[in-house]
Amino acid sequence: MNRNFLKRNNNRNVALILIGVGIYLLIDDHFGFFTVMALLFILFGINKVRSSSVRKGYIFIGIGLVILLGGNLSLLIAIILISLGFFYIRSKQLQKDDSYVRKQSLIESIRWGKEPWVLRSSSIWNVLGELQIDLTYAIFEQQETTIVLQGVIADVDIIVPEDIGVSVTSSVLFGQTDIGPNKEAGILNKTVWQSKNYETADTQVKLLISYVVADIDIKIV
Repeated sequence: MNRNFLKRNNNRNVALILIGVGIYLLIDDHFGFFTVMALLFILFGINKVRSSSVRKGYIFIGIGLVILLGGNLSLLIAIILISLGFFYIRSKQLQKDDSYVRKQSLIESIRWGKEPWVLRSSSIWNVLGELQIDLTYAIFEQQETTIVLQGVIADVDIIVPEDIGVSVTSSVLFGQTDIGPNKEAGILNKTVWQSKNYETADTQVKLLISYVVADIDIKIV
């Protein structure tokens, strides 16, 4: 039994344990007055976002999340553990690449692209993140590069030149996504989109994005 097989097996077991503990905490948690009030704030905020009052909507959603997570520590821990578990499972697909980069942090601030930089297949997880990625000056080491972005709360802005083929799979529980021609806001947003030149482009980027709360903006320029 080789070392790589054992490593993949251990990563899978860690991921399943994290998800299992997170689900147990969710089931064990009870709904009280503050939980109900927090959910009402979140639902009201989602309604505001859908009615084009985006700023007010996010304020109400933020207040609801603060009340929800502040009064339910086990719920916050459950969300983090489940998100981290799925991060481990999803990032396995990149481990065949020798240049694969995996980063985990509580708070992440990424700004890639103001000068030439090397783009490698990456998997990034954070509790709170701000990610600004400009592929205009990116140096590609292979034809297709996969970037996995996951976590709890994030503001993600990605600029993709039109000559680069891009494929996006995005899932956001609460928030807003603006991806190519597709724009969604509210709750349970999932977008699957691929540029017309993806199959024929000399360089391709596959984006796999998953957050609990996020504002995702991917621009083709």
